[in-house]
Amino acid sequence: MHALIVPAPAKLNLFLHVTGRRGDGRHLLETFFVALDFGDTVRVARREDGAIRRVAGWQDIPEEHDLAMRAARALQSASGSGAGADITVTKRIPVGGGLGGGSSDAASVLLALNQLWNLRLPRSRLMEIGLTLGADVPFFVSGEPAFAEGVGEILRRATLPPIWIALIAPAVNVSTAEIFAAPQLTRDTPSAKINVFSEGYGRNDLQEVAAARHPEIATALAELRRHSRHARMTGSGSAVFASFASGKLARDAVLATPPGMRAFVARTLSRHPLAAFA
Repeated sequence: MHALIVPAPAKLNLFLHVTGRRGDGRHLLETFFVALDFGDTVRVARREDGAIRRVAGWQDIPEEHDLAMRAARALQSASGSGAGADITVTKRIPVGGGLGGGSSDAASVLLALNQLWNLRLPRSRLMEIGLTLGADVPFFVSGEPAFAEGVGEILRRATLPPIWIALIAPAVNVSTAEIFAAPQLTRDTPSAKINVFSEGYGRNDLQEVAAARHPEIATALAELRRHSRHARMTGSGSAVFASFASGKLARDAVLATPPGMRAFVARTLSRHPLAAFA
């Protein structure tokens, strides 16, 4: 096997609560992660000279900060493999939208290279490597919807029937670090320890801060709330979403979006497309 072309799905945080802070300053979270049937595409081709090259990807970010490239180098270092890779990422997930594009690209690179390099590392080891790249990466490696705690790395598998989703992605690149650093951020939401997710449960504690800094998010929320009172932001923004009972209702909400706003319909996934890879 010389090359693989694999999906890198977007994700939603169906809710996101900030429950405290660790001694190192990182925020403690409770959230529900679910992947979508929409995302980037990653092509990974094996090289025998050990070089890791970016053939195509998000050119606005230096290679040393590109999570797909960092994932390949982290796996190479952790495994001691002498093989290399050419990496091509076709971006569809809006950048800075809270949909996990970079983390998903990184996870798909880890899973694909584990195959191409014949490493046979267990999924748990790939999740450990992924955590060094970002708190969302272990979820994408894990393969299933999950409740997450800690900084996002403590995962409890969950089941969720497929849900139709309408999304609006304002043309805003939100800085996660800036949102988490905001003095106004709620940092003491009580821990719920829920076992079953229901529509409308919880909230996104980052939403108020992000919408105050980026009025486009508030506008997008107002548009979706014309169709669902449960509309909310995902991650640190800027994308907002609402769930619907049918694809038609989700499409109707998207079609009503004013011109100039990127909007689309997606469906949640009960398993990651690469769930069988490790």
